[in-house]
Amino acid sequence: MFEVSLLAPQGWVEQVSDTLIDRLGALSVSVQDADAGSDAEQALFGEPDLPGRDIVDSGTFGWNRCALKALFQTEDDATHALAWLLAQDWARDLALQGLTELADRDWVRLTQEQFTPSEIAAGFWIVPTWHEPPPGARRVIRLDPGQAFGTGTHATTRMCLRWIARHAATDPPWQRVLDYGCGSGVLAIAAALHGAAAIDAVDIDPIAVRTAQTNARANGVALRAGGPEAARGEYALVLANILATPLKLLAPLLCTHVAPGGALVLAGILERQASELATAYASWLALEVSDTEDGWILMTARRPASGRVA
Repeated sequence: MFEVSLLAPQGWVEQVSDTLIDRLGALSVSVQDADAGSDAEQALFGEPDLPGRDIVDSGTFGWNRCALKALFQTEDDATHALAWLLAQDWARDLALQGLTELADRDWVRLTQEQFTPSEIAAGFWIVPTWHEPPPGARRVIRLDPGQAFGTGTHATTRMCLRWIARHAATDPPWQRVLDYGCGSGVLAIAAALHGAAAIDAVDIDPIAVRTAQTNARANGVALRAGGPEAARGEYALVLANILATPLKLLAPLLCTHVAPGGALVLAGILERQASELATAYASWLALEVSDTEDGWILMTARRPASGRVA
């Protein structure tokens, strides 16, 4: 396996990446901030502990200087791709950083070593499929990493799972649940394992929809997975673990899906974004911070049993 490293200005990243994969046979292309770790590093996604800005609000879709790494099966493939690419007039601003042979490694094993069983709440575990559930695990979600967003290891997902486990013991049984932006389907599966009767898991990414269906079958639960249009009517529980900007845009839609007496659970929100999220939802529901972890927060709201969303 051979890795080609290029330095590209922001405006050329998409074209170069598409060309490497679609025309020149790259197996994959990754893009990183070329200034990561330096004073010039840009926190486009508002990462905790970095003075970032929202990528959508800023209108900036990439770092000023981007490091591209493309993988090729053979050295001939890599050198041919470089020769063609660097000969193009439009590629004059690209800079070759290196061509490196990668040592053969068991990438599956290395990936698996990163994921071990994780306890979410007492007796409730996320367990990769190559591990046995630990003793005392009463509810177990079996997942493979890397299929879609949501392995249960990120703080935002863990907070949603904790909320589900805690409230399943006190709320009336959820007759209908909506997991909006379902990714791997981990939240929808957790709701099913905690007694939810009917679950809709929706995502704009067809790969996520298929992954959620596969993971649901692997866990022996039933859910209806589809695109956002599959979300219909009102639900006792609405879950959305996305990011702050889409959550703000989705405020009227998500709130109208919450049934009287139902709950709205939102994640993917940084601590410093609490006020703007509360303001965005104030016309419909009163959001409050219910949990925090690693700079991220969980915000929830309850629709009055006799009230209606404006």
